[in-house]
Amino acid sequence: MSISELDKELNKDSLNTLSSFEAGGKTYHYYSLPKAAETLGDLNQLPFSLKVLTENLLRNEDGTTVERKHIDAMAKWLKDRKSDTEIQFRPARVLMQDFTGVPGVVDLAAMRAAVEAAGKDPAMINPLTPVDLVIDHSVMVDHFGDASAFKDNVAIEMERNQERYEFLRWGQHAFNNFRVVPPGTGICHQVNLEYLGKTVWHKAIGDKTVAYPDTLVGTDSHTTMINGLGILGWGVGGIEAEAAMLGQPVSMLIPEVVGFKVSGKLKEGITATDLVLTIVEMLRKKGVVGKFVEFYGDGLQDMPVADRATIANMAPEYGATCGFFPVDEQTIKYMRLTGREESQLELIEAYAKAQGLWCEPGHEPIYTDKLELDMGEVEASLAGPKRPQDRVALKNMKASFELLMATAEGTEQAQETKLDSEGGQTAVGIHDSYELTSSQPLEMKGVKSRLNPGAVVIAAITSCTNTSNPSVMMAAGLIAQKAVEKGLKTQPWVKTSLAPGSKVVTDYLKVAGLDTDLDKLGFNLVGYGCTTCIGNSGPLPDEVEKAITDGDLTVASVLSGNRNFEGRVHPLVKTNWLASPPLVVAYALAGNVQIDLTKEPLGIDSDGEPVYLKDLWPRQQEVADAVAKVNTEMFHKEYGAVFDGDAIWQGIEFPKSKVYDWTDNSTYIQHPPFFEGLREEPDAISDIKNANILALLGDSVTTDHISPAGSFKPDTPAGKYLQANGVEPKDFNSYGSRRGNHQVMMRGTFANVRIRNEMLDNVEGGYTKFVPTGEQMAIYDAAMKYQGQKTPLVIIAGKEYGTGSSRDWAAKGTRLLGVSAVVAESYERIHRSNLIGMGVMPLQFPEGTNRKTLKLTGEETISIEGLSGEITTGQTLKMTITYKDGSTTTCDLKSRIDTANEAVYFKHGGILHYVVREMLKSA
Repeated sequence: MSISELDKELNKDSLNTLSSFEAGGKTYHYYSLPKAAETLGDLNQLPFSLKVLTENLLRNEDGTTVERKHIDAMAKWLKDRKSDTEIQFRPARVLMQDFTGVPGVVDLAAMRAAVEAAGKDPAMINPLTPVDLVIDHSVMVDHFGDASAFKDNVAIEMERNQERYEFLRWGQHAFNNFRVVPPGTGICHQVNLEYLGKTVWHKAIGDKTVAYPDTLVGTDSHTTMINGLGILGWGVGGIEAEAAMLGQPVSMLIPEVVGFKVSGKLKEGITATDLVLTIVEMLRKKGVVGKFVEFYGDGLQDMPVADRATIANMAPEYGATCGFFPVDEQTIKYMRLTGREESQLELIEAYAKAQGLWCEPGHEPIYTDKLELDMGEVEASLAGPKRPQDRVALKNMKASFELLMATAEGTEQAQETKLDSEGGQTAVGIHDSYELTSSQPLEMKGVKSRLNPGAVVIAAITSCTNTSNPSVMMAAGLIAQKAVEKGLKTQPWVKTSLAPGSKVVTDYLKVAGLDTDLDKLGFNLVGYGCTTCIGNSGPLPDEVEKAITDGDLTVASVLSGNRNFEGRVHPLVKTNWLASPPLVVAYALAGNVQIDLTKEPLGIDSDGEPVYLKDLWPRQQEVADAVAKVNTEMFHKEYGAVFDGDAIWQGIEFPKSKVYDWTDNSTYIQHPPFFEGLREEPDAISDIKNANILALLGDSVTTDHISPAGSFKPDTPAGKYLQANGVEPKDFNSYGSRRGNHQVMMRGTFANVRIRNEMLDNVEGGYTKFVPTGEQMAIYDAAMKYQGQKTPLVIIAGKEYGTGSSRDWAAKGTRLLGVSAVVAESYERIHRSNLIGMGVMPLQFPEGTNRKTLKLTGEETISIEGLSGEITTGQTLKMTITYKDGSTTTCDLKSRIDTANEAVYFKHGGILHYVVREMLKSA
């Protein structure tokens, strides 16, 4: 077959770019950017991430979803450094974790049921794009601090999640192009980095092999971690991911790209975690929401992929769609270390160099905007107490917490504050004895002590962000080793845990001889999963919980994760601090964040002498020597049978059927109502008339506030539902584990213990005012009452609505509660898209107008005109507000349907409804 014939089989290729190259003795075909540049002009100055998007357009040009004008727009981007052109991106694969993956498979199963009900073959519902689902979000830290913690937690996990795992085993068997990594293996992002990622993908078309960049979307916002390996990917809502795996392109505007130049080297004692927390702070201040960030500069030459992945992982925290690192020698070095085949490495290098995707020293693309960081200026840091971007220098931690306490108490000292020029808040005039005012007596295992404000009650080495990085993990082990040598012990009230992102971590800690010292300090292995970072921290010891509750104490967690939003880590822990793994160990020893670890001792050694952090902190050479013990054989050993699972997993029985057999008595998996009564054509959209406000919310309401997550109590709507169905509180498990049951999830939507509905005075938690009677009740209960009265509902919110993880249930739950529209001052990207994907209209206040200027109390009724006409992008709609006294006012709102595809999805009531209808038409 000639190239021209192959070209016709593949796509239009209007620029005649199909070319070939040799790698490892094989011939590969590819769509050449240098060839396209012969017509479009020099493309070499494009950011590397946009080169990947341009190749995607060249390869998928079909004259309909991808036209020549879309490719031309990429070249025009170089002149304007931005674009308002909408493109269709087709990722090579989809990545899921089980919390978001289970409802995705539930939706696929429901789609099969809908197709069967329509008299068609249900097997037409099948992933067309390869999907990997990694079970990593289900293990909880029930047991800790002893040698059997891992075994005990895994046993509980398997028992709790039997129904879910049976369902996933069914999906593994029923669907093509769908693989499952069993529990107890690792975190999806780390497994993706260490094993699944290819950097360059290839597939056979006819008798030719076509090479192209490895790209993906994932159902977790931290999918961005893979950008550290030169693989373009980001998090999307579970709804959008399901559409992608069913062959729908991801609709997006060509993004602005912010270049982040790094130079210099980290100082002695500074970690990759300190670096990423600094970058998060800088980029949040810069403002990169909806943009790509691309890293470049001489600092990359010696920056290992492990550090790059740490930075790329936290793109959601700095607000970007992704944080991209181009392919270079460090990429090849990492892939060789992690056991990729030499033939794959040869392909990567040859393709990247032929395509202009190989980063040469000194190359500086054109960017929309830029900022720079000399890594030599980075200092030891944490972030908290409730947002990842709120960096606090280690030297300011004590003062920062004291300021927080003073502010909470309304003291005069709270007025005397200043912002330290080197990062973090500093308090003025607060006495060191402040913590004694509300401490509580504590007795554990016969030892009496006191629990003070600032007590570290959770110290967790957890999360893909840092456990994927050998340098910070080895540093944690070295601190533990030195602490044990000096006779130090973890404070008794600290719940300690070690939850790595892959089994390789425990292998190299053991080879380095550091595992036993971590064990002696209570950092025993508790599981391979997200644990504390996702809210699966498990219960605190009864004595600690009682002391916190009795004294209404403000205590702390310190974790090596990426998220510390209110109510996420543990309901009783009000302040949560992100830190490097070695600092997690240090704070476990100190036992309180009201200690200046740069000046004050964190403990007393066996000779009665004070021990300072500097006495324990390892030198860079010590860390490097330990990291050198990580070897390729470890990766071969742990990933050799990654999809097999243990005997328990393999022994799970499941139905061998194309359509899932739903059971009414399951409390984990239920048939969702989204496709009930689905007709061939969608119903016409109507204006919203006389809607009540379900919740009146402030700024920075995250998907963690909206979406059910973590544990829940017996007196909540979800708890009452489960008890009514025979489930005892001890068996509630978590919201995340029950994402396949819409009855649980809709009851937990907007039920976060820290959410604040401004319709109520001084009330925290998922409550609202049922306006017709003035009663205070759970948001779910009120929503059901409104539905019973056929009353439409809206949500009113402030800035940055939906910040946080790509949680599909934040949108699904909103839809099931009967909310027709959300009106906010601004949105984060993923949640806005998810709302549209579930048929909920996202609307935006005009600049200078908000709930406060409109004097909303939540007792008003809302009508929105303009929905009954043609739905287009960015249209202006009219909102009429009727106040309690009968007076009215109007306000223009901007539709945040940003792309033509989104408009189509909204007309159909959601993206999955559109997909099902299209499949039924083509059958």
